[in-house]
Amino acid sequence: MATPQLATFKIPPVQNEPMRSYAPGSPERAALQTAFDEMQAQLPFEVPCVVNGEEIRTNNVQKQVLPHDHARHLCTFHEGTPEIVAKAVDGALKAKTIWENLPWNDRAAIFLKAADLASGKYRYKLMAATMLGQGKNVWQAEIDAAAELTDFFRFGVKYVEELYAQQPPMNAPGSWNRVEYRPLEGFVLAVSPFNFTAIGGNLPGVPALVGNVVVWKPSPAATYSNYIVFNILTEAGVPPGVIQFVPGGPEVVQAAIKNPSFASLHFTGSTHVFKSLWQNIASNLDLYKGYPRIVGETGGKNWHIIHPSAEIKNAVLQSVRGAFEYQGQKCSALSRLYVSKSVWENGFKAQFLEEIAKIKVGPCTQWDNFLGPVIGRRAFDTITGYIKKAKDAGGEVLIGGSADDSKGFFVQPTVILTKDPQSVTMREEIFGPVVTVYVFEDNDYDKTLDLIDSTSIYALTGAIFAQDRVALVHTTNRLRNAAGNIYYNEKCTGAVVGQQPFGGARASGTNDKAGSISIFWRFVSARSIKESFVGLEEFQYPSNLL
Repeated sequence: MATPQLATFKIPPVQNEPMRSYAPGSPERAALQTAFDEMQAQLPFEVPCVVNGEEIRTNNVQKQVLPHDHARHLCTFHEGTPEIVAKAVDGALKAKTIWENLPWNDRAAIFLKAADLASGKYRYKLMAATMLGQGKNVWQAEIDAAAELTDFFRFGVKYVEELYAQQPPMNAPGSWNRVEYRPLEGFVLAVSPFNFTAIGGNLPGVPALVGNVVVWKPSPAATYSNYIVFNILTEAGVPPGVIQFVPGGPEVVQAAIKNPSFASLHFTGSTHVFKSLWQNIASNLDLYKGYPRIVGETGGKNWHIIHPSAEIKNAVLQSVRGAFEYQGQKCSALSRLYVSKSVWENGFKAQFLEEIAKIKVGPCTQWDNFLGPVIGRRAFDTITGYIKKAKDAGGEVLIGGSADDSKGFFVQPTVILTKDPQSVTMREEIFGPVVTVYVFEDNDYDKTLDLIDSTSIYALTGAIFAQDRVALVHTTNRLRNAAGNIYYNEKCTGAVVGQQPFGGARASGTNDKAGSISIFWRFVSARSIKESFVGLEEFQYPSNLL
């Protein structure tokens, strides 16, 4: 039965979630410590698949290891099977009609409630799970699991309200034109990464907000925090079957994209995996009712360029944060640092190494550790392998270069100085606390811009440090396609929902700009409706008359 809409509703004003400092003696520090201690006392947890609201436990159980203490694990999770994926798809399609026909204000209310739950009731639990399971320090957990997740939900509601308001500006006499924004026909597969709990919520949340149903496969290394997000959405009122929670590996993804009702992939992860999935989807085109929408944000080989006019202290501190926050495990993290020779020799090198030497490395259980563990064994081996490759190729390790996996997966913040701007650590994504520096002659600035543009296959983020306004404009124009997000005198990480729409092109993804209205357009299929109020009196045109 149709639900009457008896008013045009306006959502409450939306602002970015205020971030808390967690300073010594603050109430938020005490509350987080309590949640942290309680979670440690209860682990390991168990995470099932959840399909149509039903918890499903399989015989294939995997562990989400604590990266700072790999002998222990945060949770066990039950991996989905092709049979469970098929059940999830069938259930989602049955839930689809009710969900897409639910009045928009009711879907909006659900996600606004989810935002309030994430920022309030579940804030510290989400943060504790993100810290323990994904190796984040307190501040990195705050800006991710508390603030950004909340912002994604609240601003998502605002953007969908704006999208639905986009209507044709003209109407012929005696008629009315309008457009409705249908969800996609079929289901969306959301494949989320380990490094941001907020992305775990946003990948299924975006398509669901506009009426789609979703099969969500979280990263094995972020399963528990993502399970909490799923439960928040359930508590907020997302009906059973609308978002199906199916942990697991590639088998889950392959079963989903082979289903004839597959309509879209919403992905964040590695470039290699994304390209492989795109190829698999293309090979399955004859199975599908339509052409699937493919939306992805993948890797980066992000850069800072330090112009001779740069203010040195700011460039140094921004580069330290850009390279080493969350162990460099951000797709936006600084990895290539190009410094003019005059700046390098007149204080940048000394200050940079001095600041990095202050970084404390250790588990998230200690408040004063800036750098935590990398996410797991594979990441540890990859990162240390790149450091060895750089050394073997003649790169000079200025600081760091060592690692310890005896208890947790810890890699020291590492700076490599190279004389070869095409060296392996200038070209390939490392996804760890390693930055490579290339010092260029001041009069080779334009040649260096060409290097930035051509050295890497990626084009995600970049930052320009210069006090010279002409240099800022010139550099921006020369590097027009080298990054989807550019920063002036600010590190290349830290995009905020509602402030800097995020995404890059080339091998970095489809640049659909998470945290903006743009991303929502990808998950709707518009239908134009013209209604005529006055019928024709005859079929002939006036020009036919004699």
